[in-house]
Amino acid sequence: MNITEQDLDYKRIPTHIAIIMDGNGRWAKKRGLPRVMGHRAGIKTVREIIKSCSELNVKILSLFAFSTENWRRPKEEVDALMDLLVLTIENELDELIGNNIIIKTIGDKGGLPKYVQKKVVEAEEKTKKNTGMIVNVALNYGGRKEIVDGVKEICKKVINNEISINDIDEHLFSQMLYTKGLPDPDLLIRPSGELRLSNFLLWQNAYTELWFTPVFWPDFTKEHLISAIKDYQKRDRRFGNV
Repeated sequence: MNITEQDLDYKRIPTHIAIIMDGNGRWAKKRGLPRVMGHRAGIKTVREIIKSCSELNVKILSLFAFSTENWRRPKEEVDALMDLLVLTIENELDELIGNNIIIKTIGDKGGLPKYVQKKVVEAEEKTKKNTGMIVNVALNYGGRKEIVDGVKEICKKVINNEISINDIDEHLFSQMLYTKGLPDPDLLIRPSGELRLSNFLLWQNAYTELWFTPVFWPDFTKEHLISAIKDYQKRDRRFGNV
């Protein structure tokens, strides 16, 4: 029996869904295509999932687009990914604005090529007054680096006598992270059959519900999204309580 939107409990839609968009390269290889063709196919899925999450009243969608480790890939692939990111912003920005979407980015944007930085800032500036769903894109992002950067911020504040050591707690530390002001993910989805976090939102995913599927990202559909949310709604989230 196929799961449809009618099977969902709309009172228990996850506030924040995070997705590790994985499997583009393997999708292309399976079809005898260059890896970049998989990334291009993945953009179509991004468009569909943003639309679907907005329709389902998800408040925040975090997408892992490019990690700090991805720089190790062949230069041709990295350059193609950067060009594809810019082209996607150029092609989709007006529609995102029209659909009331807010674009945010997390990660070390300063490490991106200048022309990419310019487009990313443009997308954030042109959508910041919108009031709809937040699409939070992780670019040049690494969870361990984020935590180290947070520790450095805490140390600076202690040295400058802005806070004392006794002021440091989990809430304060969360305010030092890239995701400051955003709630932690309720649901993390990872396509492609891999069963790991891959350095994504390590602090924030402490109590996140995890959902894995062998489907490659270009083949991921609204139906898969609904299945993940339905499974999430069956779980008992106790956060350490009985």
